[in-house]
This record gives sequence, C-alpha cells and structure tokens, in this order.
Amino acid sequence: MEILWVLMAAVLLGFVLLPFLRRRRGMIEQVPAGHPDAADPANYGFAREEELDVRMPGPDQDLLNVLDLVQRTHDYRAAQQLLAGTEAAGELRWQRVQAFAGAASLELRQRPGGVSETPGGQWLRVWRAEHPKDAGGAAVHAEFLVQQAWRTSTPGTDEFRIIMEEARSACGDAALLAPGDPIPYIVELSVARGLAYSQSEFEQLWLKILDRAPAHMGAHLAALHYWCEKWHGSRTLANSFAEAAAARAPQGSLLAAMPLFAVFEHLPEVNMVSSFYQSEVVTKAIHGALFAVHAARPDDPMLAHVRHMLVFFLVRAERWSEAMNQLIHIDGHVGALPWTLSADPAAEFAVYRALAVAGYEANGGSPATLPH
Repeated sequence: MEILWVLMAAVLLGFVLLPFLRRRRGMIEQVPAGHPDAADPANYGFAREEELDVRMPGPDQDLLNVLDLVQRTHDYRAAQQLLAGTEAAGELRWQRVQAFAGAASLELRQRPGGVSETPGGQWLRVWRAEHPKDAGGAAVHAEFLVQQAWRTSTPGTDEFRIIMEEARSACGDAALLAPGDPIPYIVELSVARGLAYSQSEFEQLWLKILDRAPAHMGAHLAALHYWCEKWHGSRTLANSFAEAAAARAPQGSLLAAMPLFAVFEHLPEVNMVSSFYQSEVVTKAIHGALFAVHAARPDDPMLAHVRHMLVFFLVRAERWSEAMNQLIHIDGHVGALPWTLSADPAAEFAVYRALAVAGYEANGGSPATLPH
C-alpha cells in the first residue's frame, strides 16, 4: 500500500497528503488543496471531473431532453407525455418520477418566488391544476412533497411532520388514480420513514408494493432505509431484509445485490483498515452484487446503481481491475450512492476513480489491457 500511495502522490496533483485523508462512514474526505481527476482519464475514455453528470446514475437521454424542455418553457406537457409512455411498474418510471419531482423542488429552492417573481416549479402546480386525475402528475406531486420535507425541514419538527402528512395524503390520492401502480406506495416508503410508522404499519405498506411489483429494486432500496439501525430497525433487521430479497430474486434480477447496500448502510463511522473490506461478510456481498450485474439485462435502469456501489467497495478492497471493469460502464454519471452523500459527488467519484487507475497501473494494467 505504501508504494501505491507514493504512486498516487506522483500521479495526482494535490494528493501528497492522501495517506492522511480522513475516512468517515466509509467516504473519503478530500483535503482542501484540491481534488483532481484520475491521471489522464482521457486515456481510459473517462470524462473529466467537470464533465461528470450529477443528476442521474446513468444515461436517460429522453429524460434529459424533456427536463431541458420543461425547464426552458415551464410547460409540463412533455413530462406528462413521457411518464404516460413509461411502463407503470418499471424501474424507469420511478426514476423519472424522482427526477421530475427533484427538478421542481430544486427550482423552488432557487426561486422561492416573491411579489414580482414566479416561484420555481410552477409547471408542476399547473400540471396538477389542469389535470387533477392524471396519475403521473399526482405521483410526481407526492414525491415533490417528500423531497421538500427532507430538503427544507428537520425530521421531528412540526414543519417536517406537516409536509410529510401532506405527502401521505398525496400518496393516497395518487394511489386512487392508478390502483395497480406501485409508485405511490414506493413514495410512501419515505413518508413511513419520516413519520416513524410502526413496523406493522410499514409491513402492510410493503405488502401493497410486493403485490404490484415484487422485484422492484428501487422499492427495496427505499424500504431498506426504514429497516436500518439509524432509522427504525437494526443491523440485523436490515441484513435479514436484504438477504431475503436476494434469496427470492428471480433470474436476472439485481435484488441479489441488496446485501451490499445493507453493508454500506451500516459501515462503521471510522474505518482505516482495508482488511474490513476484504472480510468474509463484505466479500460475500460483493460477489452477490457482481453475480447480479453479470446476470442483469444490459438495459436494466438499476444496473448503474449497483455498479456505482461496486466501485466503492472494490476500490476499498483493493480489487483494482474489477473496479476498472465497472468504471468503464458508468463513467460520466455520478447521481447515485455513495457519491450523492458527498457535498461534491463528482469530486468524490473522481477520487475513487483515481485510486482505481493508480492501483490498476501499479499492478501492470494500462489502457491497452482494459477491456471495453
């Protein structure tokens, strides 16, 4: 490792202090001196740090085109049409609902409105007003309220509870408009976490999702948060939930990667040793995720999420070649865990990518030996 750190110091401008970087909850906190990209990322076809897209985990050009149109014109109709044409029970629709709600929420934060200013996200209000029975608009509105609660208030406060109660009501309205749609119930998973549903209440909600979309990876990731130690469960309950999901995963499902996400949710606050990431528990979870990635459809919308998490663990475990094999599939987009927990997701991703490149090259790898 000491040789690798010396190599990193030579390769990365500003990383002479890299051995002393602090690790907190498994994330690398960078020194203020700078956070450059991997050495010549263009040699591997990698995007430069300033080019990394923090909005999504992977490409969805249709969504990007529609988001651009909606935000330029303040006309919701393109978003309405895109959602109407997206499979109701699929992962892609859930990601698009989150994206539209997030866009409206961020717009409102940037332009709260005033005497002479139209508030941001007004297009969503118009959408709901003009088409109150549109299931897509109702789902986006419910998710918008959830994101507003987490972004603008503190859990446990009256303000937070008021917004979350409104979100719960909005979830109910959206569910009535599309009885077979799992999205309103998936949105409510975050409400359940925020309002501290009892475990029996949460399980009743979860059964409604399983009835509609039993292999929905996004729903499982949202539910995992509830069962974590930091919310309303424990390490044991979270691991049991993740392992049960992996055990019943159908062929080609990414649910086999759930134990890796459960491990991530319970990383120790400070961990300076690589041996933890090479332990039997972590290694088993990594292998499950690698198996899931190998078996999944190339166009599975959740595939990028699993690859991003794998990069984090593979780098920590010093499995450089395998990390590089994941990077070539996801580089360019960083809107996923674990990077989104950082104040600067692109910079955090770039650090791990730099470590992967340095480790790969220290062990004889080069752009010529990396399969694409």
